[in-house]
Amino acid sequence: MQRKEPKCRCEKRVVEKSTGVCRLYSRLQSAYLDILQGSEFIESIQCNVPLDGFSMGEYTSDFLCKRKDGTFMVRECVERRFLTKPMVISLLDASRLFWAKREVSDWGIVTTQEKADA
Repeated sequence: MQRKEPKCRCEKRVVEKSTGVCRLYSRLQSAYLDILQGSEFIESIQCNVPLDGFSMGEYTSDFLCKRKDGTFMVRECVERRFLTKPMVISLLDASRLFWAKREVSDWGIVTTQEKADA
């Protein structure tokens, strides 16, 4: 999840499954976009979808994807180290409820992988 007008690095990319330019604010978002673009099950991708009427302020969901079977899925990209922060947990839970009210039941979190200790 991002604020509606983030003040950080932005990578702009055009991909086949998305109309318009995808604005990516982290390496995790960029890597996951590549996975979505390569998936045969995904028909279209929307990046940074505004959560209009969101109870916690002006935020966007990272990815809203339409599958080839006509169903939708939402993915929020969060680095693993931020998953213990109360504000992040609150935002993610509110996002899940936001999309559930709009009958999108396939909501998930994409995180970075933990590195094994040597």
